Amino acid sequence: MNFDLTQEQQMIKKTIKEFADKVVAPGAVDRDRTNEFPKEIFKQLSDMGMMGLPFDEKYGGAGADTTSFAIVTEELSRACASTGITYSAHISLGGAPLNLFGTEEQKEKYLAPICSGESFGAFGLTEPNAGSDAGGTETRAVEDGDDWVINGSKVYITNASYAKHLAITAITGMENGKKEISAIIVPTDAEGFTIIDNYEKMGLHASNTTELVLENVRVPKENLLGKRGEGFKQFLVTLDGGRIGIAAMAVGIAQAAFNRALNYSKERKQFGKSLSEFQITQFKLADMALKIELARNMVYKAAWLKDQGRPFTKEASMAKLYASEISMEVADEAIQIHGGYGYMKEYEVERYMRDAKLLEIGEGTSEVQKMVIARQIGC
Repeated sequence: MNFDLTQEQQMIKKTIKEFADKVVAPGAVDRDRTNEFPKEIFKQLSDMGMMGLPFDEKYGGAGADTTSFAIVTEELSRACASTGITYSAHISLGGAPLNLFGTEEQKEKYLAPICSGESFGAFGLTEPNAGSDAGGTETRAVEDGDDWVINGSKVYITNASYAKHLAITAITGMENGKKEISAIIVPTDAEGFTIIDNYEKMGLHASNTTELVLENVRVPKENLLGKRGEGFKQFLVTLDGGRIGIAAMAVGIAQAAFNRALNYSKERKQFGKSLSEFQITQFKLADMALKIELARNMVYKAAWLKDQGRPFTKEASMAKLYASEISMEVADEAIQIHGGYGYMKEYEVERYMRDAKLLEIGEGTSEVQKMVIARQIGC
């Protein structure tokens, strides 16, 4: 087995690490306090060719692989998790469904602006009564001549305020007593489409999280994404890839928390010695480093399997489950090592814990991941 990154991956890692340190990290605290969306950062990422990283060059992408996407997501999240989740959702939830299921015309019309950064990528799945049970979808799309007329609402949608279009899931009929769920591309400036941005969140304050309200929104039938009735299958495939992004985010946050804890332990003196000289602190830091390394390897394995065209559902769920949980553990331990200072916003480690918590919930809770893994191992 070869664990070396390719030359291209190494170059991307070096470039994005420097960018994260010099451009993303310095304003992270202020953005967390003011809820300011990092638009300028994404303009620069667009200029760097990162906004369409894993997509085909003919749509304006960079033709890179999933491992490269994971590397970029990790490094951005290490500097600012709000920036990391914006990027991850842009690629894995916004661009990926169009890339996987779109027609050539749809890719040219809707994927290309995502690759160029002209539009942010977003995906309308979650509803007030359809979270972990995505089959509880209530949004409906009814045929009317050559159009779909859509009514319903979506909640907790990332990036929608900055997206020019997004795919949403809706009931398009009933089949054998079951909901026929399809995916439909909807322009965000369509009449009757309202985006509400007023959530007060625990963390990830600089990311855009919105509610969508659709009242008699009319779009042409050609905006159907993929095959009618296969929206449920399509978003399951989409979420598999998205979980790699969430896991990479978790690794980035954990790495940031570890770095701060390690540096603090070397500087802080207690009983005439630095904290890092005490075995109890050394053991804490060793456990943190171990968990981060295991999580990163799980992310890379899931990404590699995806790039090889092999099944990766189980590995993506395992990576997402483990990485998100150790991210919370590492952030918690980083606060503990800081003592009272860790409880203060000035030292930043409390932000890592607030940001990390969503990763145990979004794109399938930890409990859902265990259900997915159980099915994959034959339970």
